[in-house]
Formats: sequence, C-alpha cells, structure tokens
Amino acid sequence: MIFFDDEQPPHKPVMLGEVIDFIRPGVGDVIVDATVGAGGHSCEILKMIGSDGLLIGIDKDAEILKIAHKYLSRISKSYKLYHADYTDLNYILSELKISRVQGILLDLGVSSLQLDSLERGFSFSKEGPLDMRMDRSKGLTAEELLKKLSQKEMEDIFWRYGEERWSRSIARTISQERRRGGNIKTTTQLAKIVEKALYTSRKLPKKRKIHPATRVFQALRIVVNDELKSLEYFINNVHEFLASGSRIVVISFHSLEDRLVKRAFLKGQTTSSLKILTKKPLRSHDSEIRENIRCRSAKLRAAERT
Repeated sequence: MIFFDDEQPPHKPVMLGEVIDFIRPGVGDVIVDATVGAGGHSCEILKMIGSDGLLIGIDKDAEILKIAHKYLSRISKSYKLYHADYTDLNYILSELKISRVQGILLDLGVSSLQLDSLERGFSFSKEGPLDMRMDRSKGLTAEELLKKLSQKEMEDIFWRYGEERWSRSIARTISQERRRGGNIKTTTQLAKIVEKALYTSRKLPKKRKIHPATRVFQALRIVVNDELKSLEYFINNVHEFLASGSRIVVISFHSLEDRLVKRAFLKGQTTSSLKILTKKPLRSHDSEIRENIRCRSAKLRAAERT
C-alpha cells in the first residue's frame, strides 16, 4: 500500500516488524540503513535509538534522500544521510571516526516512489524515458546501454541477470527493431518489443503470472547500476563493520541477490565469525502482500557477528 501524508514516509516498508526484531535497535546504538530510500525502516529505527544514537542512511538516489530527510527530521536530529553507494561505508565510518556499528540493514528493492516516477524509467507499465539509473548524476542510461550492446551481449545479459528463458528471441527482436527504427527510447517501447518477441515469434499464452518484460527490465536495471557486483563485495566484507553481537539484515527481491547473500553468510560462518539467524529466508505475510503486491518476492536473511 502506498500512502502520502505529512507524518509518515510515502511508502510502506517491507517486513518492518521482522527488520526491527532482528536488528534490535537500542538506545545509543549506531545503525546503518545502507539503502535508506524514503526512510520507511529508518524512521522506526531512529525512534528506538534515541538522541544518544546515530542512524547512518546511505543511498545512490539523491532525490529520494531529500524525502528521507524530510521525514527523519521530524523524529530526531540523530542521523546523517550520505549520497553514496553502500560499498562506500568504510569511508563514511572513517569520516565519522566510527570503527563498528550495532546493526546494518540492506533493503535491495526499488522503492515505490522510484517505480511510480515516470521519468525514472524503472517501470514498464508507464511511458517514460528508458533511464533506470539509481544515481542520475552519472553512468549510462538503459537507453544508452541498449544502443551499444550487441545482440549476443543482450542475450547474455537477459539470461544471466534476468534468468529470461527467451533471452535469444528477445535480443534478436530488439536488434531487428533497432535496425528498423533506431534507438529504443521509452519504457513502453521496450515492453512492446519484448511482448512481440514472446507472443509473435514464440506464440506464448498471453496470461502469465508476471509481465513478459519483467525479467528484461530487471536485467537492465542490474547492469545499469552494477548491483550484483556491489552486493557481492559488500556482503562478503560486512563483518568488518559489525561489532560483536551486532546484526546484518538483507532483504532481496530476486534469486540472484538471494543466492549471493546465502553464499556469503555460509562462508562467513567459517571465515568471518558470522552466525546465521535465518535457516531459510523469511517471506512477507499474506496480509502484507495484499496491501503491497510488490513485496511478494521479498526474502529476508539475517546474520550476527559473534
């Protein structure tokens, strides 16, 4: 459920209760929300750590940080926001002269605000420029990426990062459309090309659980923002930032992310003094999914530094 009012962040954070239960924010704690977004989880954490604590919020999206600041500032001044990648946490903590923190949250989902913003280009359901950058101040857009990729490179990306069964047909159809009409500039333009590749050439049934462009958009977003490389680096080194007894909570939204987190936690049991707290990932309850369909694929894993 998306809501807008003057008191709370304009979206409902995924598995808020579970996040708080695992992070266990206490008065005076230093907690890192490494993907702070609009501040949905952070607002609750800020209330619990009090004026003697510190919330460190990080996000690559400068626009959404302004929204987080708006809501966090109504609760307390005990926070600092950084326009950065979460892989920069070591530099941020060094700047703050902090060696260890009491909790880290990593929510890897695209926020409702980003999905619903036409100009961001994350959603195939609305017409918008094919951008997909979390940080719009740098990097290639999805349009620019599609322009330079070969058919084979597109096929590999859709298969590897989208786990798209029909990656070859989709890449071929995109190449054909580029030759006919030039660059693919909008979200709906790309979505229609994917539909054409699946429904025309493959004669697939039009009733599917997910939109046919879902995996292609996922793959492009991952590559545009270099998401898996950042996650792999961070999650394999996160123990360096955690004090003894502190916890890391990760919410992922597709199998590639979840696999990386699972492997890193398993490795951390033997090499980094991590104790896995979730034998299997937690999923959103049916009631939460009814309120916010976008959390249906969310998986939460947690670990503790021993």
